[in-house]
Amino acid sequence: MSFITDKQTLDDLNIFGKRGHNSVYALFNRTGTRGGAELLEQMFRYPLDNADAINRRSGIIRFFQQSKTQFPFRSDWFDAAEHYLSNTDDRSRLGGETDSLGRKFRSMIGSDTEYELLHKGASAVHHILCNLKDFAASIKSAADGTPYKQELDEMTKLLEAEELQPAFKIKPGNKLSFQDTSFLDKLLRFQQIDKVKKLLYYIYNLDVYISVANVATARNFVFPEALETSLHTIRITNVYHPHLEGAVPNSITITPDSNIIFLTGANMAGKSTFMKSLGIALFLAHMGFPVAAEKMEFSVREGLFTTINLPDNLNLGYSHFYVEVLRVKKMAEFLRQGKNLFIIFDELFRGTNVKDAYEATVAITGAFAKKRNCMFIVSTHIMEAGDTLREMHKNIRFLYLPTKMNGTHPYYTYTLEEGITADRHGMIIINNEGILDILKKGLTETPVK
Repeated sequence: MSFITDKQTLDDLNIFGKRGHNSVYALFNRTGTRGGAELLEQMFRYPLDNADAINRRSGIIRFFQQSKTQFPFRSDWFDAAEHYLSNTDDRSRLGGETDSLGRKFRSMIGSDTEYELLHKGASAVHHILCNLKDFAASIKSAADGTPYKQELDEMTKLLEAEELQPAFKIKPGNKLSFQDTSFLDKLLRFQQIDKVKKLLYYIYNLDVYISVANVATARNFVFPEALETSLHTIRITNVYHPHLEGAVPNSITITPDSNIIFLTGANMAGKSTFMKSLGIALFLAHMGFPVAAEKMEFSVREGLFTTINLPDNLNLGYSHFYVEVLRVKKMAEFLRQGKNLFIIFDELFRGTNVKDAYEATVAITGAFAKKRNCMFIVSTHIMEAGDTLREMHKNIRFLYLPTKMNGTHPYYTYTLEEGITADRHGMIIINNEGILDILKKGLTETPVK
């Protein structure tokens, strides 16, 4: 099994964003290689669902953060190496007999393009392997007793393979001789290409670890601790949205005795931002990545689903309410399977009338309350539903984001408080903007002709 989510959740949390701009992925992508960036994307697409695996990856990244390790390779080597290794046509193999007078002449006048590309690729791979061997030796003692030791040992074993040792006898340089190039080409591109590609994979992992470690340091993010699923607990201190400057942090604890958070608050009070902040933190935590918080520990979930910016489906003729219903149905099907999920609903059933929304919110939230192995955040403007649910279920925790008034102007603390709010300031904001005055004035000055 693997951690499950869906496109709606990825879009709600802006994990990849449009063309990668201002996304959570872009925030962490400080990789120096194309292979590292691709591996990072795969980590984002497939979060982990095992506490040991999560804590191990987290421990590796922390090791590189604490050791302040820098990526010990030139990025341009990898573009040349990948292009070179992708050509496995045996007819392109260099041989000693091809070092002819004609080839030497073409080389002298700079027209032997095919050889130059092979020389550049072989030289790049050679530089990478020699640098990797030096790096592995330099970090060996520091890595002892850390989660990275296993990966380093596997990498070192490959580097010490008898078949690769002749390559290390050649001194890396900007201009290898034809004989050395021919030898390395045969060894690295054909005979030992599997080992070379495995070593590149370890390097791309290293690129990701160092990239994420640098982001953690620069942003002052913290590494969560993954707990066993059976505890069904999340404790997070001062979580905030990683893309929001000056964000107000909030703390929250969720346990089986309070596994539903019923969230109320006026528009602009910060409900959606808080839910996105929590969702992003939980998503990153399941990757073993650092999060925008002061401290976090969490029971591993089998999946995360959010419904925050749910669009209509006009192509199928679905109203917003029907799309909401289908979304809830999808969640119900997963819950019926007994999966341990974290589910966020922002303004449940906003697409229907108040009476139906009230009844549906009470019924669905009440059904959620019976799933003590799962965790839910449900926000709504229908505070009457909260009053009803309070009497029916003891495992629902009621929180709100308050609105304060400065005269006739509302302002927001963005700080969670216990309880249910009756804040409604829509008409105050409309009046403050003078919309009704504008309309009245317009009607007076534009009579019907």
